[in-house]
Order: sequence, then structure tokens, then C-alpha cells
Amino acid sequence: MKQGIDIKNQVKKILKIVEELAPGRSVELRIPPYAAIQCVEGSNHRRGTPPNVVEMSAQTLLELSNSPQNWDQLCSAGAISASGTNSNLAELFATSH
Repeated sequence: MKQGIDIKNQVKKILKIVEELAPGRSVELRIPPYAAIQCVEGSNHRRGTPPNVVEMSAQTLLELSNSPQNWDQLCSAGAISASGTNSNLAELFATSH
């Protein structure tokens, strides 16, 4: 149980940094089952499925925060699902590192 709490806390910390670096509501970043945020400047999303969605596991988020250069590799391997014109967050993770 403690490991799950630790992972949740790490996910929340990383997502807080993402929100600070890229405030906005044009991309929904989902880390199920832990959290989802809206980030990146652009058109605001209000209802239904967002036009820009990025989804990954907590383990992938932790790996990406340590090795942001792996964005393309993780996308190609299917570990990151990114759809929409604003969904490439590679530069954002490189900045947060």
C-alpha cells in the first residue's frame, strides 16, 4: 500500500510542475488511476472528449521525468498515447528536467 501512496505523490508532484511550466487548458494529461490535469496554452476545452489528450501510466511518467529524451521512443512503443495537434509534450518534459 505504501508504494501506491509514494507513486501517487510522485505523480502529483510531476503534474504540479507541468501545470506551472505550461498553464492552460488545451491538453488533457491523464495518468490513470492517479490524476488528470489540463495544461498547455491554446483553446480551452470544456465538454466532451478533449481534442488533445496525452495518457500514460505512472511508471511511464516517472521514467519520462528522469529521461525526457525518451518521449519519441515511449510514444513509438505505445507507452504514451498522444492525440491532437498540441499533444507532443516532449519539449515540456525536457524543460522540466
